[in-house]
This record gives sequence, C-alpha cells and structure tokens, in this order.
Amino acid sequence: MMKTLKRKVLFFTLLSLLSVVRGYNILILIAAQYLAAIFVFSPKKSLKLVILDVDLFFLVIATVGAVAGGYIINNFYDAKTDKINRPIRSNIDSYLKQEIRLYLYFTLNFISFLFGWFVSWRAAIFFGIYIFIIWFYSHKLKKYALFGLISATVLTLLPFFVIFVHFKNFSAIIFVHACFLFLVIMVREIIKGLENIKGDIANNYNSFPVSYGEATSKKVIILLLTLTLIPITILFNYPAITYMRYYFYFAAFILVFIGFYAYKAENIKQYSLLHNILKVLLLIGVFSLLFIDKSLIVDRVF
Repeated sequence: MMKTLKRKVLFFTLLSLLSVVRGYNILILIAAQYLAAIFVFSPKKSLKLVILDVDLFFLVIATVGAVAGGYIINNFYDAKTDKINRPIRSNIDSYLKQEIRLYLYFTLNFISFLFGWFVSWRAAIFFGIYIFIIWFYSHKLKKYALFGLISATVLTLLPFFVIFVHFKNFSAIIFVHACFLFLVIMVREIIKGLENIKGDIANNYNSFPVSYGEATSKKVIILLLTLTLIPITILFNYPAITYMRYYFYFAAFILVFIGFYAYKAENIKQYSLLHNILKVLLLIGVFSLLFIDKSLIVDRVF
C-alpha cells in the first residue's frame, strides 16, 4: 500500500511539474527554434553544422530555462484566476508545493543566464533582461489592457529573435514572416482574454477584453486578421517557400473562418475552440518549415 501511495504521489508530482512548466509548449519551442535555425535563419549552412552548433544549443537551453521559469512565475501570480478559468489544471498544478516551484524558478533562471554567458556576455544580458520582462509582465503588465497584449506577443517572439541575431540573417522575408506571426499571436492573446474574462474580472485584471469590451475586442480581432493577409500575400510571391505555400493557403482559409466565427462567438466554449484552433495553426506552421525547400534537404544533409 505504501509503495502504491508513493508511486501515485510521485506520478502526480511529475504531472504537476510538467503542467506548471508547460512541458508540451517547451518541446514545441525547442523544435521551433531548431527548425527555424535550419530552414529560415541559416539556409546556406549544412544541416550538420547547424545541429552541431554548440552556441545554438546553449541558446536553446537558455531559452528553455527562461521560458519554463516564466511559466512558473506566471502560474504563481495567476493562481486565483486559474481556479476560475482552468479549475482542472489548477488542481493538477497544486500537487507541486509552492516552495519547490520558487526553487525551480530561480534555478531555471540561473541556468538560462549561465548558458547565455557561455555564448557571450551580450547573450547573458539579453536573457537577464528577458527574465526580468517576463517577471514584470506576470507581476504588473498583464493587468493592463494594451501593455499586457503587446508585451505577451513580444515575449512569445523574443526566443526566435535571439536565434535570428545569432545567425545574423537580416533578410526582409524573415521580417515579413515575423509580422505574420506577430499578428496571429496577438489575435490569439485577445481570444485567450475573452476565454478567461470571468477570472480576469473577478481578480481585477484589466485585460484587453475587460477594458474595451467584447464587441471592440471582436472588431480588433477582425482588423488584425485582415492585416495578416498582407504578409501572407507577400510570402505567396516568395519563391523559396516552395511547398510551404500550401500552409499559407491553409492559414488564410483558417484565419478567415476564425474572423467569422469570432464575430458570432458568445460563450467561453466557443472562444476556447478558437484559441485551440490558433494553437494548432501555429503548431502546423512550425513543422511546415520542413517544406520550405525540399530540394535542398538532401544536399544539406550530405
């Protein structure tokens, strides 16, 4: 009986740990950084050189440490709202003691800064500032409508900025792709705010939907979705994306659907569906990087 009880406690503790640091999101982040490094930021380097790039590995580890730590501190400040918005996940998270969470938070931040230092003092400063901004966002910024929305979007994109700087690939097409991601992520953040509006109101969080209302939030969503058609059109006409063009056809269709559905949405379940569709769309976008230029994959391997 004691062994069975210990196994259950260990299982739920590990499950709680994975939930608190968003283990699934961390794995996707690692895949996204490496795929972006291989197919977007260093298209002329061999696959072997990119994968065995020690500095890139250190930057990915530093990013994972900062982001995982960010999820922990965000979970700490959102404990009350999560009990309303995500009761099941909140119960799972509660298996991990608060003291352990804070210990992990500081340990992960130290790892992030240390591995950034292994690359350069500039990288260490970048991750130090990134860690501070994540904390400041969780503690203050997310409670304010516009600042919270913009900072959440920027914080999501910053892990790719550090890889972009590492490879020094300052091409216009990367900027266009970043604009597309910025707009889609901002739409996702507004929809997430609509999904979590009950908990935000109960805890005096002035999120974008709380401050500007549901009707205005929907209009902003439609405006942002319309703006995504500009980078999509530019990317359509960029020859190097080759088979990834089909992803942008698919994305355009899905984003139009989201616009119509968001306009008619009235309850949390509908907003939750839209939020999940956008997460899947971004996930497919990560792995569609594999199809940017299939003809070069074999050449780059050998």
